[in-house]
Amino acid sequence: MQKLLIASIVTLFLTGCSGFPGVYKFDIPQGNVVTQDMVDQLRPGMTESQVRFVMGTPLVTDTFHEGQWDYIYQIKNADDGTVNRERITLFFDEGKLKSLSGDFRPGGGK
Repeated sequence: MQKLLIASIVTLFLTGCSGFPGVYKFDIPQGNVVTQDMVDQLRPGMTESQVRFVMGTPLVTDTFHEGQWDYIYQIKNADDGTVNRERITLFFDEGKLKSLSGDFRPGGGK
């Protein structure tokens, strides 16, 4: 019984250590980093390989909607736990870029 009590106290102490000053926390990025400069390079009619050169490999290619590529990025701030998400979806028709939608707009408007 005494060992269980000591183990519980040690566990509680160690899990509480993350709140002490001086403990470094990491931001957690996930997905594709997409910048406005990258989106500004996209033009209707670009081939899939040209788009892949500019944007990189998409995080998701929808198996049910051939010709749809999703670029998703999220980062969790270690300090306050806020999560920022960005997404852009590209649509292709016969292997050529047709349109896009999401958090970015061509021409500098995000």
